[in-house]
Amino acid sequence: MKLVFRWAARLRDVATAHWVAALCLAVLAVGVQAVTPGNHPRQPAEAHWVASWAVAPVEFGELAASPGGAGYSSPAGNDLRGQTLRQQVELSLDGQRIRIRFSNRFGKTPLRIAAASAARGTGADAFSPATLRVLRFGGRTSLTIAPGADAWSDGIDLPVQAGQTVVVSAFFDRATPFSTVSMLEPGTTWVTAGNAVMAPKLKSPTPLVLNQIVTGLDVLTTKSVRTVVAFGDSITSGTAEAKFGAYPDMLATRLRDTQSAGNDVAVLNAGIGGNRLLADGLGPSGLSRFERDALRQSSVTHAIVLLGTNDIGRILFANVPGAEIKARDMPTAERITDGLEQLVKQARAKGVKVLLGTVPPFRNTPYWNESNDAMREAVNRWIRGRQDIDGVVDFDAALRDPADPQALNPLFDSGDHLHPNKAGHAAMAAAIDLHELQE
Repeated sequence: MKLVFRWAARLRDVATAHWVAALCLAVLAVGVQAVTPGNHPRQPAEAHWVASWAVAPVEFGELAASPGGAGYSSPAGNDLRGQTLRQQVELSLDGQRIRIRFSNRFGKTPLRIAAASAARGTGADAFSPATLRVLRFGGRTSLTIAPGADAWSDGIDLPVQAGQTVVVSAFFDRATPFSTVSMLEPGTTWVTAGNAVMAPKLKSPTPLVLNQIVTGLDVLTTKSVRTVVAFGDSITSGTAEAKFGAYPDMLATRLRDTQSAGNDVAVLNAGIGGNRLLADGLGPSGLSRFERDALRQSSVTHAIVLLGTNDIGRILFANVPGAEIKARDMPTAERITDGLEQLVKQARAKGVKVLLGTVPPFRNTPYWNESNDAMREAVNRWIRGRQDIDGVVDFDAALRDPADPQALNPLFDSGDHLHPNKAGHAAMAAAIDLHELQE
């Protein structure tokens, strides 16, 4: 049973037809105001917001209650009060104008941000003072977000490039319990006493394990950009074993290195460690969160879906107190493929192309037995046999051991026989046909 809980902890880990001239001008004016909130000169008619960075948030209480969740708590208390939160995000697109998304998706009370700023980072919690911009929300310098809601800042002029970091600071003058969080690379989130949103460097900052409240950054562009959302579990999000070198990051680098000028592609990582397709667990189920975490990203064009490992492995917990599975909810290959089919239909309804990823092998883990592996193989056969989807990424073939196809290749094994190491994530990125992301 201890082994089960140890594994549970690791697995958390947007020209229509011709119009008369007067009507065209009127519509254009409204459209520009919609994408450029605040008093800023009009942008070209074709300018639109594109996601350059995003995360898939989870509920803090859910993480804290999970095995090993005590490590996510802050010694100073699991809330923000009279403090400044500073976070560093890395961009995947160039742009001259940006906006930031703040989220209270899992909050139970209104979330008040008393002041906020953004600037280009210069390392750790520091930023370049010359690039400092005050964030406004409908022209105001403060914002209150209702429980369950997200909110965007007004656009700000801040030239950025792919691979650069932006530092986002927010001051909370009222007690704000941790609620909407995500797991980022260590050394990217800090908190300090008082209002320090204008300070180029924090005084005695305390690092936090979890990213808080900030869930997206868009750039305004006139280019035709493809935006790819990598949607999945810890094999997508990356784990400590991979040193956070997750395949979406490597895919973004590969695209930057191979695409011709003007063919920009953004890659967003919407993976959640421990996530399942069919059932809630660590994070909402893939079925329930796909719309929000993938299809609502600004100007999304493609989604790469890799889910099913934790659904198959869920059978391991069937008799664990508090985690019992009713017969009607027991995972089967048919239920998993039906779930994947629902994601494909959701995406098609939004005009988003979907690439389905095969489920990698996991022999020598508590998830494995002959029945579970047969289920995995059945799911993979269904994925490989689909002729009506936009593409298949055979992660299984890329990661398996040639001498033992039911196991990870030792060269790609992080050591737990389930999660790929950095070389494994590189192999996953290399398995993706870039031509399928150009269509």
